[in-house]
Amino acid sequence: MESLSNRIDADIKAAMLAKDAVRLQALRGIKKEFIEARTAPGANGELSQENAMKILAKMAKQRRESAQIYKEQSRPELAQTELDELAVIEAYLPKALSDEELTAELTKIIEQCGASSPAEMGKVMGLATKALAGRADGRAISAKVRELLAK
Repeated sequence: MESLSNRIDADIKAAMLAKDAVRLQALRGIKKEFIEARTAPGANGELSQENAMKILAKMAKQRRESAQIYKEQSRPELAQTELDELAVIEAYLPKALSDEELTAELTKIIEQCGASSPAEMGKVMGLATKALAGRADGRAISAKVRELLAK
């Protein structure tokens, strides 16, 4: 896990030298979230790779939602800032699954847990959100699971 923190520290220094304000702001936000997670009660000063990815995914989702709100309010300059920060955050996340890859992964998970009806969606979602954390958005997973179980 330290390698990701070290990489972010090095990228902060590079962004400072390059005077890249948006990148610097996004990286400092990531570092702040990591420090808060490390110092949270019960964290023992450590941050697992899994928790780091959850933090990054949450930050990416927040930026996406904020950009959408700014667009709806006719504030394109603020929306663009959010999208620029989103691009920085997504660089640290695993590559997102394509629609076909998501369908294949969810089909495997559905077969493993033996779900056959929409009533068993909760069981599938529990496994899917853990297995696909950071690689697929929760809404996309939910919609695809619903579609696959309805067949």
